Amino acid sequence: MKTKPRIAALVSSLTLAALTTTAVAQEHPAAALAAKTVVLVHGAFADGSSWNKVIPFLEKAGLKVVAVQNSLDSLDGDVAVTNRAITAAQGPVVLVGHSWAGAVISDAGVKDKVKSLVYVAAYAPDDGQSVFDSVKGYPQMPGQASFVKDADGYVKVSDAGVAKFFAPDLSPSDQKLIAATQGALNIQALDQPVPHAAWHKVPSFVVVAANDQIISPQQQRDQVKRLHATAIEVPSSHVAMLAYPKAVADLIIKAAE
Repeated sequence: MKTKPRIAALVSSLTLAALTTTAVAQEHPAAALAAKTVVLVHGAFADGSSWNKVIPFLEKAGLKVVAVQNSLDSLDGDVAVTNRAITAAQGPVVLVGHSWAGAVISDAGVKDKVKSLVYVAAYAPDDGQSVFDSVKGYPQMPGQASFVKDADGYVKVSDAGVAKFFAPDLSPSDQKLIAATQGALNIQALDQPVPHAAWHKVPSFVVVAANDQIISPQQQRDQVKRLHATAIEVPSSHVAMLAYPKAVADLIIKAAE
């Protein structure tokens, strides 16, 4: 005699599960996301934690996220690390680079799994160009005066430079974290050319940081035109992904679609 209540309870449970699944599917429709994985590549003076405010938005949209940890020793070295992440990634990839990593994704983005590129306040060298080549014709940015080079040719940003030039729109506590966790870049890496720029063949998206004091905002805008990119502009310092994480994440999600 208890069979009917059990059947009713089972039907109710299955109905609730179906409704829940439908709601989740409607919120993040899997079919709408052509890419499955986002590979995030940090710039100089940073590490993978620089994407911490963006990652939750991407995961909520149903994307798998991998933030690489570059050595910042050379272009070839950082491209190799990024290539390993692309190879291991699930499904098609959106490749995202901040700052120096724009050169990295321009090189690594030639892999077949990469379906779109996202440049966040980043350099986008052309075929045979280095980062140093790409900045020719643009004024030296004030933040570069805060770079400190050691005896081995590795460069960091001074603590005062982080607060004044690199991330002036972040809180003092965030500025201290950036200064403490930053990686040192081998200055010679900036002189290493990108053999074949992937943006010639892969759809590109660009976040322009309008108040950037490290990379010329005008250079960033000119790159939008050269790349025929879909772009947004935010009133941000160089660290747009920390100052405007939702806007950056929304563009990455758009690139995944």
